Amino acid sequence: MTRKLQSNAVQAYLDQHKDEAQHLLERLCRQRSVAAQNDGVEEMANLVESLLAENGFSIQRLTVDDAPPVIFGEIRGRSPFTLLLYNHYDVQPAEPLELWDTPPFEPTIRDGKLYARGSSDNKAEIAARLTAIRALRAAHGELPITIRWMIEGEEEIGSIHFDEIARKYAHLLQGDGALWEGSGFDEDGRPSLVLGCKGLVYVQLDVQGVGVDAHSGNAPILPSAAWRLVQALASLRTPEGKVLIPGFYDAVMTPSEAEIEALASQGDHEELLKKAFAVETFNDNLTGIELRKRQAFSPTCNIAGLLSGYTGEGTKTVLPAKAMAKIDFRLVPEQDPDDIVAKLRAHLDAHGYQDISITTFGNAEPVMTPLAHPFAQRVAHIAEEYAEKPVSITPLGGGTLPLLGSMRKHVNLLGLMAPGNAAYWGSAAHSPNEHIRLSDLERAVSYNCYMFTALGEE
Repeated sequence: MTRKLQSNAVQAYLDQHKDEAQHLLERLCRQRSVAAQNDGVEEMANLVESLLAENGFSIQRLTVDDAPPVIFGEIRGRSPFTLLLYNHYDVQPAEPLELWDTPPFEPTIRDGKLYARGSSDNKAEIAARLTAIRALRAAHGELPITIRWMIEGEEEIGSIHFDEIARKYAHLLQGDGALWEGSGFDEDGRPSLVLGCKGLVYVQLDVQGVGVDAHSGNAPILPSAAWRLVQALASLRTPEGKVLIPGFYDAVMTPSEAEIEALASQGDHEELLKKAFAVETFNDNLTGIELRKRQAFSPTCNIAGLLSGYTGEGTKTVLPAKAMAKIDFRLVPEQDPDDIVAKLRAHLDAHGYQDISITTFGNAEPVMTPLAHPFAQRVAHIAEEYAEKPVSITPLGGGTLPLLGSMRKHVNLLGLMAPGNAAYWGSAAHSPNEHIRLSDLERAVSYNCYMFTALGEE
């Protein structure tokens, strides 16, 4: 590599503190911080605040009513370049607990991997970024750039108060560039950049049939909430996945030639994905560029959960009084979340399902930084220089970061995901036995040292 670290002093620090990021990650993962259950979130905010303060950040809590604080810190650097970092300190619920090989909040090392809830999503990146900052300050007495860092506690429940935060504190969230929760390196060692995220609408559909569960012998004369719901769901999309809600695709952006070329230049990791998801083929037997285009640029209507009637062991002949489905729509530019909910309501009404209620739990706009954006080009060049391999660019990732729309609207700041995270394709984020590979954590620290230094060069 041409200049993987900026000085012998930085390398010496990392050699002498080889396990520092691991110990930080273990400390972070031992603290429960499940936003959906309000489990340990306050304690986690205190821990994050103390860690940043101990490492030279001037700290401010960004607060709005009924929300955990966003911990905001700033360190002034040598160059005028200001980088805004984003992470979150909350994690997904650990259930089902019986599927974990070791307790989710007791970090465990096995086969060179660290297992714990939140390890890959996204406490490892907090540990990697903080360790890199420690190394640079220890080696040079200061940072090469000014770093502003916001770490929130509601990402896993949709960042439901972040729009208020961004509007109230827009003056603090300025920068010359922004790096969101990051990406990593692919299995060929190519650095991965993600330039945007799909939007999201999460809704619940509820049906009330009879007043109480009834004996199924009454099925000839009583309405079934379960059947009514599944028939309504079947009206939403074809077996092949095409969404049938009128106007659903009207605003969908057509990808540019440059974006298609970026997808085409990615490495072929289809067999790894099949292994990760335990499937033999993808939908419609897709492969190659068509598979990548579908993943990146197709909006979706996904059933996330269904509940009705008796679901215990054995039999219970019951006609369910209620039925419920949770649905998420992943949206692409330029679809609008509120417009999609309105179209869903109109579709159900038009098909005679006026009795089905819709509850919206959250939404987020799709946001994508253009390939030609100067900051995106600069980070791509830095990543290629570090790895001495071509960068792999994903124009639009399949997940959602709810804050991106608020940052665009209130701060007028776009960003991207750079390969400073330790997660990889098999990390099992949101699943039992979530983990990171320790070798990826070490590389993430090294890359962050390199990137922060490179951004400070004229």
